[in-house]
Amino acid sequence: MPETTPFPSRLILAAAAISGVLLALAVHMLGARFGLDLGGLWRSDTSNFMPAGSALAWWLIATVGFSGGYFTASLMHSAASGQIPQRMQQFLIAAVVLVLIGAGQAAAAPSPLPTVSGVIAGFAALGLGAAMAFCGAHFALRKA
Repeated sequence: MPETTPFPSRLILAAAAISGVLLALAVHMLGARFGLDLGGLWRSDTSNFMPAGSALAWWLIATVGFSGGYFTASLMHSAASGQIPQRMQQFLIAAVVLVLIGAGQAAAAPSPLPTVSGVIAGFAALGLGAAMAFCGAHFALRKA
């Protein structure tokens, strides 16, 4: 039986971080469509102390970025050795494609956020998703 060559850890780390960032941005776009505004924490016109939708959006993006990076890194590490069944691979690919399709539809619609705050919220989601996806991928590789 031919011996399998494992992926380089830097390649797994980069691919998992990119995957986690894309999933975090997709969740940000879908959340903005449903009223989960990241920029609600910086508004001064609200009478509430902290809008719950803003806090939920931050936690949701961080969780999806971290778990996307973690699971992608662990799946890539085990896929190199051929330990993932074919049905599981097909299911995961279909799930990611469906999330990205939903994000694409949400991004194509007019934004409910003003332009400047929408751009700032997008960059904040990108930074948060990147940091959390990198941490998730790093922890998955240290475990493996």
